[in-house]
Parts: sequence; structure tokens; C-alpha cells
Amino acid sequence: MTAAAKHDAPDLMSRHVKPDEMPWPKLQFPGCEIKPLYFDAKTGQATLLFKMEPGATLPDHEHALLEQTYVLEGSLVDKDGPEAGLEVKAGEFVWRPGGSRHSAWCPNGGLMIAIFQVPNKFFGKDGKVTDPNGKDWDAAWGHVLSR
Repeated sequence: MTAAAKHDAPDLMSRHVKPDEMPWPKLQFPGCEIKPLYFDAKTGQATLLFKMEPGATLPDHEHALLEQTYVLEGSLVDKDGPEAGLEVKAGEFVWRPGGSRHSAWCPNGGLMIAIFQVPNKFFGKDGKVTDPNGKDWDAAWGHVLSR
């Protein structure tokens, strides 16, 4: 294989991630932290370790596309929305289709693996729609849904 062909070949290397060696970046929501195990900045596809302190809340948000969550520790509870009171406990799995909307909280804290096709849309009291990092959702991710 020529040097040019090697340069143009897809990168097929494995990615070994060591979460114990990574920091816990904070989200814009108090008591919520993540460790990105996989993140594609172009599409928004992500697999995250997601930690919520006791009482932490993910405010009103919509799952733009499929979201999958496996609870490792604690529990994740729907605070409002069509399934208010649904509690997903350690060792349980939940997935939510695109378009579903609710608030979620961890009354006793929780640790989860969360898989997103694109970041959630968070609806602020000021009318702004942002991603989990506070960026304007349409500007950051609107291109993903317009394909």
C-alpha cells in the first residue's frame, strides 16, 4: 500500500477508554456530571457515563432521537411527563423514542450508561432550547435532523 493510500484509508483502530482516569465534567444542571466514553462531534452520537447526585434533576427536555439508558447504581425517576413516577432501578434498562419529553431526577443519586443518537433538547424558562452544555440546540445539532 502506498503512503497516499494509507493516508486515505479509514481509521479502523480500536479506541480503549479508561473511565477511571477521566475527570467528571459538569453539565449546566447542578449535580449532573458525565464522562464521554464515545462522542462524535459532527453527529452528536454519544455514549456517556452519567452521574447524578442525590436530588439532582434533568429539567424539561425532549429526546430528539432514540435515547437508551442502563442504570448501574441508584435509580432514575420520571419527575413529570406522560410517565411521571416511572422509576428505573440499578440493573434495569429504559429506552425512549425520539419526541418523548419529560423531566427526570435521581432522588438518591444515580450512575448510568446513556446512549444518544443526538443530544437532548432542554427547554429553558426563558424560551431558549439548548443542548446539555447550554449551546443553542438548533445551531449546534439542527443539521443532524435535517438530513
